Amino acid sequence: MIVLPEFDTTAFSIGPLKANWYGLMYMIGFAIAWMLGRYRASKQTNTWTGEQVDDLITWLVVGLVVGARLGYCLIYEPAYFIAHPMDILAVWKGGMSFHGGAAGVAVVAWRFAKATKRTTLDVGDFLTPLAPLGLLCGRMGNFINGELWGRTTDMPWGMVFPSQRAGNLPRHPSQLYEGLLEGLALFLILWFWSSKPRQRGTTTGIFLMGYGFFRAFVEFFRQPDPQLGFIAFGWLTMGQLLCVPMILAGLALFVWGLKKGPIPPAASKV
Repeated sequence: MIVLPEFDTTAFSIGPLKANWYGLMYMIGFAIAWMLGRYRASKQTNTWTGEQVDDLITWLVVGLVVGARLGYCLIYEPAYFIAHPMDILAVWKGGMSFHGGAAGVAVVAWRFAKATKRTTLDVGDFLTPLAPLGLLCGRMGNFINGELWGRTTDMPWGMVFPSQRAGNLPRHPSQLYEGLLEGLALFLILWFWSSKPRQRGTTTGIFLMGYGFFRAFVEFFRQPDPQLGFIAFGWLTMGQLLCVPMILAGLALFVWGLKKGPIPPAASKV
């Protein structure tokens, strides 16, 4: 059993201005995505430019943050935020939904594709390998914030979280599970797959399937959201329910890509 200290959620402060670890981890995730995108663009010819990557990541930040916050407010605590609408802006307190963020990113990808005369799938295939390490950073932010902890466990790595709501029993560090699977493992899979030209849509399909599967799996170790609990069968969580259409859409997209999407000519190896 590991008893965690109470982390200071403030990374640093300059006068009255404070930077929280939660927000800082998001910024690090966006910086990593930008650097990976720049690197990938530099290895391709007549496909992506560094300036296009800059524009895409800039709009991605807006789409992800707005989508993730609104998704959380509408899916997980609609009654509270209807009664306290100004709290929607308090993103530094936590409360971001991946599925809402994914919807925001999809809108950005669609608009960017139209603006640059690409298909949305081409943008998605370029973008999705850049995302998992950002997810890893986000889960580390959850861990430092002491939120989204796991269910109680007697495993030797069980952790006691410094929160009155978590109690004093050891719990699965589900934030770390998600970071390793949705973040590191999914990044390695996608980076390897997309390291050479693939059929259009297959990289995006793998991302949807991979995230959906890993998230649904970790939900068996993660404490359900207290305001929702289990929504069916005594074990199904909202996170798992939202992952089902992701997995099915990813599988359909991957199969379609293999059958219909032609492999683009190799510009250069990434």
